[in-house]
Amino acid sequence: MKWEDPVCTCPIEGKLFCFHLDHAASLPYFLEKTTFSGRVFMTHATKAIYKLLLTDYVKVSKVSVEDMLFDEQDINRSMDRIEVLDFHQTVEVNGIKFWCYTAGHVLGAAMFMVDIAGVRVLYTGDYSREEDRHLRAAELPQFSPDICIIESTYGVQLHQPRNIRERRFTDVIHSTISQGGRVLIPAYALGRAQELLLILDEYWSNHPEFHNIPIYYASPLAKKCMAVYQTYILSMNERIRNQFANSNPFKFKHISPLNSIDDLSDVGPSVVMASPGGLQSGLSRQLFDIWCSDKKNACVIPGYLVEGTLAKTIISEPKEVTLMNGLTAPLNMQVHYISFSAHADYAQTSTFLKELMPPNIILVHGESHEMGRLKTKLMTELADCNTKIITPKNCQSVEMYFNSEKMAKTIGRLAEKMPEVGETVSGILVKTGFTYQIMAPDDLHIFSQLSTTNITQRITIPYSGAFGVIKYRLEQIYESVESSTDEESGVPTLRVHDRVTLKQDSEKHISMHWTSDPISDMVSDSIVALVLNINREVPKVVVESEAIKSEEESGKKAEKVIHALLVSLFGDVKLGDNGKLVINVDGNVAHLDKQSGDVESENEGLKEKVKAAFKRIQSAVKPIPLAAS
Repeated sequence: MKWEDPVCTCPIEGKLFCFHLDHAASLPYFLEKTTFSGRVFMTHATKAIYKLLLTDYVKVSKVSVEDMLFDEQDINRSMDRIEVLDFHQTVEVNGIKFWCYTAGHVLGAAMFMVDIAGVRVLYTGDYSREEDRHLRAAELPQFSPDICIIESTYGVQLHQPRNIRERRFTDVIHSTISQGGRVLIPAYALGRAQELLLILDEYWSNHPEFHNIPIYYASPLAKKCMAVYQTYILSMNERIRNQFANSNPFKFKHISPLNSIDDLSDVGPSVVMASPGGLQSGLSRQLFDIWCSDKKNACVIPGYLVEGTLAKTIISEPKEVTLMNGLTAPLNMQVHYISFSAHADYAQTSTFLKELMPPNIILVHGESHEMGRLKTKLMTELADCNTKIITPKNCQSVEMYFNSEKMAKTIGRLAEKMPEVGETVSGILVKTGFTYQIMAPDDLHIFSQLSTTNITQRITIPYSGAFGVIKYRLEQIYESVESSTDEESGVPTLRVHDRVTLKQDSEKHISMHWTSDPISDMVSDSIVALVLNINREVPKVVVESEAIKSEEESGKKAEKVIHALLVSLFGDVKLGDNGKLVINVDGNVAHLDKQSGDVESENEGLKEKVKAAFKRIQSAVKPIPLAAS
């Protein structure tokens, strides 16, 4: 089994499971610009959001058209190749089985369990074991996988309890707007935005004194995603489903969308949630540049902080910041980092792994330093479990080897009767994916998409002797040799061992016919050897010159027989300029030395086949020594 994690996607035997921009942004390129011909699976909600997410990415990207890896047409075409599945629905592709569990994190996110020949791999992707305002917590699979590939985003960090974070969040907003200030919440458009809007709308409903203070969410993508959230209410937790019985929780009473900064009446206190969450550009950055110098204002950063972003920089509270226009400004606004990130912290990860107890853990999706700290701490906690923990770098392959017993089940008529101890069960072994079944040949078309085919073989052998001699010799070897006359041609016929039929086609040739199988092939080989040896027999009492002449003729005759048999096996067989036989099979050429039996060919398969055939023919034409009388 081989695992690679090049771009935070999950390729396993030609399948992809993905979500969020850092997991799915390469998918249109992968599907439309590469030779990938496999299949892609998503949950229903994920597919609905995928198109919105990627289309928005293309529209807001600063990259020039010629440098774009894909465009909207590529995204639309990729939609046709995406297959949807339900949570816990088992899908089988080429013997590989997989199904998914709720992962928390965002709407539609899934953990995939993949079963490959009995080896089970759990890929968590981004997950959270904490239920929030609208999402269920990640499920715990009912059995332990052999390998768990798990995110390490927060490493050994711990989140504050949920109720404390919510209270800190609302307290900062309450105190800021009470002093006439403005609150900027830079948030990613999907996932945390919807969660924080639910908190704000509920808080405003409980505080009538704030009803005249506006709350805006400024993200066209978040607005579009809201329709998906309203569609998949039943995929959310019980709290949302119960609330939906009375009203749609995502039709906010106190929150309005904001399309651009020109639509904002920046007079008096307000709360604005805007994307992007890293404050790199866009409306969140525009508002930050305007508000950052006023100490009455506040910025609440609610998500994961990416290195190199302005959001990461300002939590260390520098005295000055660089604005988008290149000028510097004092950072007087209050900056608060209150993480509502839906990634698992150390407590969730360690508890999850202790309950699951996988023997192999692969940490992905994290900064190398945090990942290393997480590995060290997990190894200490799981020291008694003999657990192997791997922290691969991007594009580094991880190979694991598993030994499993191969078990074949009898089905169909073979399974109707329990065999006795020591009894041999005979049938056809059929491998489907990674399962093995034994069935009767007649059941093959019933239990599989295969069918049986009989191959009838025919060979013509030079022979000018009496047909009765062949019958006499065969009767010395086989118990069953039946004589008859062919009804159509009227030629003498022999049936040997009820498998091989010989006919005297002419005074110089006989023909053999049989249905190919290991026993019939062996019988036919012995008959060919017998007929060729009858051809080679010469009188014992001759003058020396006649004996030499007879031997030369016999040698020439043997060469002709060898040539004829090779032609019957390979078709195109010619004598080359160097005295070697040139055998051509579908453009692959082999050169056979008749004296030594050496074979030269660039095609190793043809080389071995010619060598084995020539050795077999040599054995067949070799005279059988007569017993001393």
